[in-house]
Amino acid sequence: MYNLIRNILFKLDPEKSHSLLLKCLKLKSYFHTKRINYNKYLYKPVKLMGLNFKNALGLAAGLDKNGIYVDSFAKMGFGFIEIGTVTPKPQSGNKIPRLFRIIPAHALINRMGFNNSGIDQIVSNLKKISFKGVIGVNIGKNKNTPIEKGILDYIHCMKKIYYLSSYIAINISSPNTQKLRELQYGILFEKLLVGIKHTQEKLTKIYKKHVPIAIKISPDLSEQEIIHICYNLIKYDIDAVIATNTTSDFSLIKGLQNSTEIGGLSGQPLQSKSTNIIKILNRELKNRIVIIGVGGIDSLISAREKIHSGAQLIQLYSSLIYHGPKIVKKIIKYL
Repeated sequence: MYNLIRNILFKLDPEKSHSLLLKCLKLKSYFHTKRINYNKYLYKPVKLMGLNFKNALGLAAGLDKNGIYVDSFAKMGFGFIEIGTVTPKPQSGNKIPRLFRIIPAHALINRMGFNNSGIDQIVSNLKKISFKGVIGVNIGKNKNTPIEKGILDYIHCMKKIYYLSSYIAINISSPNTQKLRELQYGILFEKLLVGIKHTQEKLTKIYKKHVPIAIKISPDLSEQEIIHICYNLIKYDIDAVIATNTTSDFSLIKGLQNSTEIGGLSGQPLQSKSTNIIKILNRELKNRIVIIGVGGIDSLISAREKIHSGAQLIQLYSSLIYHGPKIVKKIIKYL
């Protein structure tokens, strides 16, 4: 059935078809006979960072930017759901068109630019959901905030969303916000971690609740840069690292339709690159920090590969567009 639906949706503009699909997913009638019974084969609990995950497969940030469709995705069987990226102020993102399919490679290029309704609206949205599982909130800085003051945007979002989040993901690796990736390096990275950790400790005391912090990194880092990141993640007692965001390396899709578009590449071509990053993280972190693997997971084999490389949790995004909800059940059932 999904293959038929996909053929229709793929005739539409990618962003419009994604929006239409999400609205369809939210219709109660669609889920009337599709409710998940976790007691069967999708309930494979994992406990990490003090959190109880229904299973190890989550939805990556990007599909539900504003936390509107959490309940719909939860019914597919995901063990946890990450929404966002969310910024302090609402922003429309980059000019349309900004999302492109690379169909032969089962990939997407996006240059969305953190389009979202702003942290206050997301707080309101999350108060309405019924899902009781793990919800991560992925946060970023506004486009117009100077990179040197970016830390203030992250702290602002943390203070707003802390009590509603299971964990908070710090997005410093999107290629679609100018200079954002500079926050992964040197003194800017250390200042960010100091500010984030200090804020986490203050909010833990206020709410009597420890909300884990995950740092989402780029797949385009060198080995030495990854080693430096690992050193600081351990030094500042960060809870988790998400590997990885989209890539700016388009070598594997050269010559394909839309392959010259600017943005971040996700999907199958990212698979090996993100897995190699996980291997380095696993070697350097030595199980001291949770690794969440994401990038090109499109089958049971690629999911297992991420886990065997060191990821304790995994996420998918692009493969949901190409394969539909069945990929979620298939991976969880046989993990």
